[in-house]
Amino acid sequence: MDAPDTALQGRDTTITGWLCVAFELGEKSWKLSLGNGVRAPSRCTVTSGDTAAVLTAIAKAKARCHLAADAPVRSCYEAGRDGFWLHRWLAPHGIINLVVEPASIEVNRRARRVKTDRLDADKLLSMLMRYYGGERRVWAVARIPTPEQEDERRLHQELGRLRQERTAHSNRIRSLLVLHNLRVERIGGRAWARWWAEHAAQLSPGLRAEIERESERLSLVATQIRTLEALKAQQVRDGVQPAIAVLARLAGIGTGGAWTLVKELFGWRQFHNRREVAGCLGLAPTPYASGTSEVEQGISKAGNKRARWLMVELAWSWLRFQPASQLSLWFNQRFASGGKRSRRIGIIALARRLAIALWRYLQYGEIPPGATLKPSGSNAVAT
Repeated sequence: MDAPDTALQGRDTTITGWLCVAFELGEKSWKLSLGNGVRAPSRCTVTSGDTAAVLTAIAKAKARCHLAADAPVRSCYEAGRDGFWLHRWLAPHGIINLVVEPASIEVNRRARRVKTDRLDADKLLSMLMRYYGGERRVWAVARIPTPEQEDERRLHQELGRLRQERTAHSNRIRSLLVLHNLRVERIGGRAWARWWAEHAAQLSPGLRAEIERESERLSLVATQIRTLEALKAQQVRDGVQPAIAVLARLAGIGTGGAWTLVKELFGWRQFHNRREVAGCLGLAPTPYASGTSEVEQGISKAGNKRARWLMVELAWSWLRFQPASQLSLWFNQRFASGGKRSRRIGIIALARRLAIALWRYLQYGEIPPGATLKPSGSNAVAT
């Protein structure tokens, strides 16, 4: 077959367009794939975090593609461990960047597909060109928080990790005690100190020393948890977090749950309709319909896992503290009379409806129908 006519004979081949750059970010090195859609992409490897090398590679790629030095540059990379610092560094250099969700990138469906960093970078480059060519749904683009919004999420995320660490230390101590048939109701606090003073002598020196070290770590974690919880409560009392105070006025929602919802979901994301709210939480259905086969695969779980987990917990709490609300009546009428499986399915549906109702409450001031507010000055339920 003859090659297509490229019309290069005696003509100016200068491209008056823009350059696309795809980053494949690694721990030690970055793979860059650069092209303008006309020539084959050029590839290079730079040391991770070497921003000067990135600018040099872009300049060389522009010269290779016969682009002007001030030609616009559009780039992309997958969301991951590097976060958003690279995105914020690219913007002042006039580079329009996209941070894409890795799970939304299409892959080859062969049983044994070839996968290398170079191929991944080339794939990102081709999808970037398709995106700006009009295929806006070729992948999911992450919304970038401001540095202030990202920093505000640190407090409750650290608190969640500390609580997991506290549970791990308690379980470890309890497991070590069971080896000698010693069982205790609560680990930590004054009661634990008294119990340990009475029973420590029954253990071997090595085991006793290990439990004491675990207890010290547990005590440190508990102190940090109390400090962070006090800081959160102080900010709410001082009016620094008005949205959290408003959301916590609803019976069944405590300061902790309101804090997580505002910081992870409602505080910095802009939703246009209820579908976007449910989709961001991953509480959207995932039907599988092909020919005569129709299967419901459950919820997508594609959104924010912290907010999704919390909404399910708040749905159970809502049934307890808001029994006269329209949402609770709907759940009781449709799912309460069924078995455990029916109620588990129904609680997901209730969590989705509750998330939409809370979004409307914060966005437009619409109190969920039938819901009650806490009396002024009452203590919030910790959820």
